[in-house]
Amino acid sequence: MYLFCSIAVAVTCYTLFTLGHSTGKSVIGPSAYTVNAAFPTSVFSSYYIPPAPTKEPQPALHDPVLNITYPLNLTNPDTIPETDDDPVFYPHPAVNVSNATAAALVQAAIANITDIIRTPGSSNCTKCQIALGVAKSVAQVTPQSVPDMLVFLCEKFNFASNSSCVESYAATNFGAIWTQVLAFANVSGLDGRYICNRLSSNFCSQPATLPSNTTGLFPKPKPANAKAPKPSGKRVKVLHLSDFHLDPRPGVHATGFTLPQIQLPAPLYGAFKCDTPYYLGLAALQAIGPLTGTSAKDPVAWSIYTGDLVSHDTQNQLSRAYVEYTEYSIYDMFKAYIGSPIFAVLGNHDSNPEAIDAPHSEPDGLGQQFSWNYDHVASLWQQNGWINSAGAKQARLHYGAYSVKNHYGLRIITLNTDFWYKSNFLNYYNMTNPDVSGMQAFLIQELQAAEDAGERVWILGHVLTGWDGTNPLPNPTDLFYQIVDRYSPHVIANIFFGHTHEDEFMIYYAHNASDISRSTALTTGWIGPSVTPLTNLNSGFRMYEVDTGDFNIYNAYTWYANVSAFSSLDPNITGPTYNFEYSTRDTYKIGWPAEAPLNATYWHAVTEAMEKDIHLISTFNTFQGKSSVRSPNCTSEACKRAKICYMRSGSVALGLSCPQG
Repeated sequence: MYLFCSIAVAVTCYTLFTLGHSTGKSVIGPSAYTVNAAFPTSVFSSYYIPPAPTKEPQPALHDPVLNITYPLNLTNPDTIPETDDDPVFYPHPAVNVSNATAAALVQAAIANITDIIRTPGSSNCTKCQIALGVAKSVAQVTPQSVPDMLVFLCEKFNFASNSSCVESYAATNFGAIWTQVLAFANVSGLDGRYICNRLSSNFCSQPATLPSNTTGLFPKPKPANAKAPKPSGKRVKVLHLSDFHLDPRPGVHATGFTLPQIQLPAPLYGAFKCDTPYYLGLAALQAIGPLTGTSAKDPVAWSIYTGDLVSHDTQNQLSRAYVEYTEYSIYDMFKAYIGSPIFAVLGNHDSNPEAIDAPHSEPDGLGQQFSWNYDHVASLWQQNGWINSAGAKQARLHYGAYSVKNHYGLRIITLNTDFWYKSNFLNYYNMTNPDVSGMQAFLIQELQAAEDAGERVWILGHVLTGWDGTNPLPNPTDLFYQIVDRYSPHVIANIFFGHTHEDEFMIYYAHNASDISRSTALTTGWIGPSVTPLTNLNSGFRMYEVDTGDFNIYNAYTWYANVSAFSSLDPNITGPTYNFEYSTRDTYKIGWPAEAPLNATYWHAVTEAMEKDIHLISTFNTFQGKSSVRSPNCTSEACKRAKICYMRSGSVALGLSCPQG
């Protein structure tokens, strides 16, 4: 089924925009599109609770992969489960002890850790690592006892509120995961310093980046004078969606405004502090065809989705079933509205517990504890016709990542970027190895094969490698930077991320950015705008104009919906309006040749223009928040310097070295 709404329906403005290229001009659509007030009920075959102007629908979804119909109580705002009944996994105990012995060991550990914390003299970092050593001894002997011990210590020393302590360390939340980390980590070494820094920057400072050892890393040396291929002159349209964050439970936590003891419900289409209700998500999907000038007969060439499907619920309200429900629901909506292949990646929210993925090498058979998720999405992607059986097999093996050559000849390599995300706690052991999961070894393997075959590559991920350096871990992103340097600009055409919910970009340079200039700019990391308005953003999406010879981007077009207007909409009369926001090429007029791509050299030239004209920074800042009225200003020299530095930072080491502003 391909759903497409006529442009004649509720279009607010008919000013047309065009894509100019050597094969002629192609209209991309009107400058704005207002969605019909009526909910598109045919997108789902049946409903527990049908849509209404005053309430969100509850579709009855049957998942063909799992052969189940998800129950109403999973998403009904009145019956949301408050506990997670999913399996909990622990490392194998080194010895078998009685319950009495286990209890005595825990009490002794609590007393020991209490003495460590209260005894003056040692630094906070030293105390933290010694305390981790005590906790490790418990994790190795009686692992099931660790979560309750961690909750008790967190509450006793007021490391957080009691509810936050439970949220962080209860067994069914993250407690069992932390138990695994304690059992396997070298807590007296680098692992321990990273763990303590993650627990609090007041405990240990973040360790410095370890330079990647590239000796023998790459199968072949980089070819001399490696250059990107020439363009074909044929352009196609490619859609970029990111961070949908479907909220099928908007009656509980998706409040538009909060007062003490009072929660006021959000508008039907959402609010600045809400994730995406069905009404908003489907409004965005209905607007794509008219605004991009595509249809069932003439769809976009392909689409990319850079992760995060699941809402920002508290961990105790999440479950495998909720993740699987969301995956099926969103991919089913995508299939209905986007009539071309969609190449998707998993985001940090697309797991349970949230952000956690285990490397296959984790001891005690724990490396397979998230295979349920990779099996599920791989089957959904294959059933939807987006990847073939070989790609699905790869996705099951490589944590949801795969490498496929699309119907235009572009190789698309996707990554599970949880393996460099700070909040994936299973990254916190064996920290001297920047690729414990083997994810980047897979990337090198696929890039080398692409180089040998003369293919161009797009790399898709979720968590970005740089910008301000606050999201990922240092060592894996340094390794990724070396990989990008080795295979750019002749193999890697572009890199895409999501995660921040904002419209941003990063530039990767040769030689670890030791010389930052136009001549050393290699590859661009495009960070896509989110569909969700969370937090204080507008809802948006983007389309690229791509050449099918060099697979570079020749223009990018972005649209947004003004979330501040949602509260004034009468849902009986009209839905939201998605507006054309900007054309990248037309916005940053730097004298760039009309037939030259918007590559890393272009973006470096844009940053040079920004250094001379702070108004360009203000323009970028406006679009960063998708023209939200709540975006903070960036009008100072300090802010300008910081943002330009972030744009030039593709790794943690580079981002953290930027000035604050």
